[in-house]
Amino acid sequence: MASRTTHDQQAEPWAASQLAMLERMLLIRHAETRLARTAKETGLPGGVHLSIGQEASAVGICSQLETDDWMTSTHRGHGHFLAKGGDVDTMFAEIWGKRTGICRGMGGSMHVADFSKGIIGANGIVGGGLAIATGAALAAQLDRRGRAAVCFFGDGAANQGVFMESMNVSSIWKLPTIFVCENNGLSEFTVSSTVTAGKLADRARAFGMPVEVVDGNDVRAVASVARAAVERCRRGEGPSYIEAVTYRIHGHLEAEDLILAGGSYRTPEEIDIWRKADRDPISRFRDLLAAEGLCDPETFAAMDDAALEQVEAAVAFAEGSEAADPDLARQLMFVGGEG
Repeated sequence: MASRTTHDQQAEPWAASQLAMLERMLLIRHAETRLARTAKETGLPGGVHLSIGQEASAVGICSQLETDDWMTSTHRGHGHFLAKGGDVDTMFAEIWGKRTGICRGMGGSMHVADFSKGIIGANGIVGGGLAIATGAALAAQLDRRGRAAVCFFGDGAANQGVFMESMNVSSIWKLPTIFVCENNGLSEFTVSSTVTAGKLADRARAFGMPVEVVDGNDVRAVASVARAAVERCRRGEGPSYIEAVTYRIHGHLEAEDLILAGGSYRTPEEIDIWRKADRDPISRFRDLLAAEGLCDPETFAAMDDAALEQVEAAVAFAEGSEAADPDLARQLMFVGGEG
């Protein structure tokens, strides 16, 4: 009896962690679905790049991080922000260009950040987060608190020179950097196989770091390889490379139809394949948890409703907030100066 109690006590936190990952993926999915709708119906300031279909890679990695671990993101960064514990209210306010936004409305969709959560920031420059994360990893090594620095980037960014430079420095100095390539096979409006030679993972192998290529739509598989990489960082054993093979359902950005003027770089049939329950990361995980007796239909419906309510509350918060101060940009330029 005592051993069973011990087993149950150990199982309960694990089960809770599984449901927490599902909840976070649902929040990301509903948040971005709402952003897609708003961008189409009424418009939003600036470009909006969504990661619908890629939720498992963000949540799987961030489920293994502590609040004070560092993370850099991409122009497709809403999912990373929310997965790392970012607040949906202030994220929406930022996307709406409001004073209550996480960056006071000055950053917009592509530049959400929250240093209090270890979120150094999303970045509008392709590959821009690679060197920033490497610098954060150096800082983490120097402060000796066992922190890790994760860099999310896409397969298109792997063709930037800074990718090789960052891996080289991280390997030579044994920095606690975790390079996470979200390989969705698409480089903006281009199929990656037409512009990228060889296997991306081989580029990391050349620097002697551990490499894991994982099903990026399997949140447990992503969390498992992330756990090993984070533990390496904590032990001071240097960088790791994780390639999460995934797919984005939406276009490069929500104004894609206008930009391409009717052109296309993929077929509707291809997209439909990735929408199916056996590939969609949320449907797959929901069905797995149901089979294990951890999430019945009623539990899932309640979680889904709660995520939707949270998103609609964030919309109300954003729409009810004051617009960003147009003079703030000038003020920030002269902080600490004479101007």
